[in-house]
Amino acid sequence: MNKIGLIIRREYLTRVRKKSFIIMSIVGPLLFGLIGVIPIWLASMESDEKIIEVLDESGYFRGKLENAGPATFIYLDNTLDEAKDDLKSKNSYGLLYIPPLDLDNPEGITFFAEKNPSIEIQISLERFLKNEIEGIKLEKSGIDQEQLDKIKTNIDLNVINITDKGEKEGDVGIATAAGYISAFLIYFFIFLYGVQTLRGVIEEKTSRIVEIIISSVKPFQLMMGKIIGIGAVGLTQLLLWVILTVMIYQGALIFYDVNLSNSRQIELAQNAQAEPNDDVDIPEIFEKINTINFPLMLGTFLFYFLAAYLFYGSLFAAVGSAVDNDADAQQFQLPITLPLIFSIMLLAAIIRDPHGDLAFWASIIPFTSPVVMMMRIPFDPPVWHIILSMVCMVLGFIFTTWLAGRIYRIGILMHGAKVNYKILFKWLMMRN
Repeated sequence: MNKIGLIIRREYLTRVRKKSFIIMSIVGPLLFGLIGVIPIWLASMESDEKIIEVLDESGYFRGKLENAGPATFIYLDNTLDEAKDDLKSKNSYGLLYIPPLDLDNPEGITFFAEKNPSIEIQISLERFLKNEIEGIKLEKSGIDQEQLDKIKTNIDLNVINITDKGEKEGDVGIATAAGYISAFLIYFFIFLYGVQTLRGVIEEKTSRIVEIIISSVKPFQLMMGKIIGIGAVGLTQLLLWVILTVMIYQGALIFYDVNLSNSRQIELAQNAQAEPNDDVDIPEIFEKINTINFPLMLGTFLFYFLAAYLFYGSLFAAVGSAVDNDADAQQFQLPITLPLIFSIMLLAAIIRDPHGDLAFWASIIPFTSPVVMMMRIPFDPPVWHIILSMVCMVLGFIFTTWLAGRIYRIGILMHGAKVNYKILFKWLMMRN
């Protein structure tokens, strides 16, 4: 065990001291933080004032477009040709032309501009014109708009989970997002550090350093030290990413709150009151996020992160020991990575039925369980499902380590030989 510890220490320190590790440990959280910060920053920015000229030949919308979007509207009385000619010489964002309309078939409404308008302007104008035309048609039909608004009903379905400990609130959208994020992180890190294990073994094998190391330690000890050492590097980087991302995001929220002007706060509050259905209730989102069992999520994530890496890392190490370069490794990588890819493909079906037979078996089989079970955890699977999955994962890791060890002890000292699946099977059947 002391020799394995030395190998783990060497693998860990060698990699965490690399510039690439330090750079990625800083760049990763910055990227994740910016994903959350940039939308907040953009929301707080004051957009440039846009002036839109309106030529309304229908007469239905004159003086009514002020609430149609983030722009100032100027109404014209000249002809369409004159308005288009004047548009080039003015500093206007565009010209909205509304011809005489058949309300049953309102065609011909056109927006003239030197460049394509923003999608925000287009959607806002389309929505406003649609609502106005519908209002006019309702008025002509003798239908009271207020009564119609009262008839319209929005349903917000509350989800309450009944458990042995009592009732607790749930939210399908938050659970799905949490499951997807954790599942993809598992998938990403297995690939990233599994391939690092493979390449690390190939580098030592081709440089003949391994022949010196093998004289002091057993091949199995070398393989285990390398797998655990690189896995510890992955865990360190993951923890750094989580801590730094949270710090960056929280710092940005504080900075945004301090620098947001009072007038802008009042404007946002007024907009929220004017259009309550279109805005997002931030406090409510945080309340729903708190419905996730984060201690369970974190605990199971760490377990499956380590177990999945050890499970797949041993197989990647075995492949690295059997070949002399990355090109030869490709043929053996595919069978290892296919279950991971398949588990990602299963996520859509798991979301549809997180407690069905497919979800159960995919979360028990070690090849797919790390990704699939992390998708299921926010949906509160039975405890015995989680325990059974963990036991199978540990047994799977022991089996793949034994399997990889039999290949590793022979392949690590083989040079120049073309290895195929038949040879690998022969190595597995060899006696010590």
